[in-house]
Amino acid sequence: MVIEYKNEPLTDFSIPANKAAMEKALKAVNTAKGTHYPLVIGGQKIDVEAKITSINPSNTSEIIGTTARANSDLAEKAVEAAAQAFKSWQYVCPAERARYLFKAAAIMRREKFDFSALLVEEAGKNWVEADADTAEAIDFLEYYARQIGKYTKGMEVYSYPGEENECVYIPLGVGVVIPPWNFPLAILTGMTAAAVVAGNTVVMKPASATPIIAAKFMALWEEVSLPAGVVNYLPGSGGTIGDYLVSHPKVRFINFTGSKEVGLRINKLASELAPGQKWLKRVIAEMGGKDAMIVDSESDIEAAAQDIVTAAFGFQGQKCSACSRAIVVKDVYDAVVAKIVEKTKALKVGPASNPAVNLGPVIDENAYKKILSYIEIGKSEGKLVCGGSKAGSYGYFIEPTVFADIKPAARLANEEVFGPVLAVIPAEDFEQALAIANDTEYGLTGAVFSNNRAKLEQARREFQVGNLYFNRKCTGALVGVQPFGGFNLSGTDSKGGGTDYLPLFMQAKSICEKL
Repeated sequence: MVIEYKNEPLTDFSIPANKAAMEKALKAVNTAKGTHYPLVIGGQKIDVEAKITSINPSNTSEIIGTTARANSDLAEKAVEAAAQAFKSWQYVCPAERARYLFKAAAIMRREKFDFSALLVEEAGKNWVEADADTAEAIDFLEYYARQIGKYTKGMEVYSYPGEENECVYIPLGVGVVIPPWNFPLAILTGMTAAAVVAGNTVVMKPASATPIIAAKFMALWEEVSLPAGVVNYLPGSGGTIGDYLVSHPKVRFINFTGSKEVGLRINKLASELAPGQKWLKRVIAEMGGKDAMIVDSESDIEAAAQDIVTAAFGFQGQKCSACSRAIVVKDVYDAVVAKIVEKTKALKVGPASNPAVNLGPVIDENAYKKILSYIEIGKSEGKLVCGGSKAGSYGYFIEPTVFADIKPAARLANEEVFGPVLAVIPAEDFEQALAIANDTEYGLTGAVFSNNRAKLEQARREFQVGNLYFNRKCTGALVGVQPFGGFNLSGTDSKGGGTDYLPLFMQAKSICEKL
């Protein structure tokens, strides 16, 4: 009997046993550093001379591990393996497919500290952020395994005299899963598990910055004895194999999470009919945001400032849901800015493996240079009130940075920085604050702090984001509780962790038999 779904609890590291377990897992990760991981195609381990090297962003002299780097020939082999596996996997009973997910969730739960420790070292997440990433991955496995049962009976249709009618859901085919580096376990797990439990097979191309956690995730599928070829592990550069996979005539769908620029390119490539292709490819894309938290004059400004700092600087601001704009009504502007600065200055920056650290490193050198360049832009667009500098020479550390008095048209108020940089924007009143919040090409998350019911209801109607929060931070959506996904150039309006996500990987087939 399948028990009722509930979210995986977060770990309390103030409990000595939990702290000791995490320290033990970190030591194990340290021992395994430098390990090499081959590709996995059709159940076979395949190695090549070309490699991807995963660097510890907290200490760039350390190598977390290496993986084989796929080329277009191996990408072709992976698609063919997935296509061959689909011939039988599509007919496996949904309940049986779900059991693979339940088993994977059980193993991941037992090995939670091991997965989280690897996230600390490879992705630069502090203990709390890494634990939340792993918990979310478990949630996705548990949630989608239960959701597939709702579609087994098919679409509800009316009866008609003399006929037997049904409308069933069937899988699409071979998909390409392209996850981001910022949630290299949770989002990778959700994207892959949803496609697989719906009856599809996938080629999994992990982000080049975090391929080792993906290798551990691939080993999980092997441990539960998922049939060969249902999931294929194919690290490689986007330029070499990404375009090839997206454009392949046997690929039926692409499930992508990442930048707007890459998402738009995928959407364009997928729209072009390749020779031998006999379907329109489906693109499921989540592409980022420029998220705002509004502070009204009638609000708890202490709580607002705390949640703004948490949402802006959690995981170094490297979340598509992160608060990058705080829009504050003028009556409380100075007080809120002062509290934001006070709370930001209290944050500790350092190696993610240190449990006392609030902010670890940003992911890699490209992100490091990009964020620092935006900080220089900010110095000409507003008033630097906190941070603004590098924070260490041995890793990609940047101080949590706050700019006040940013104008709505400024680059810092419109472009996705994806780092620990907060733009504070003054507004004359709540109406203007809401207008500023909506004046963006994105529409992912947003939050409003107000004790005025009429203003909250106005925001409920008019704030154009996919995930809206009142009197709390704009990050931390829970699977099954707050289905996640945004509007406009934040993506294709899909809601991960919601009841309408699995149908994105299926198609409906109406069947009528005359009696």
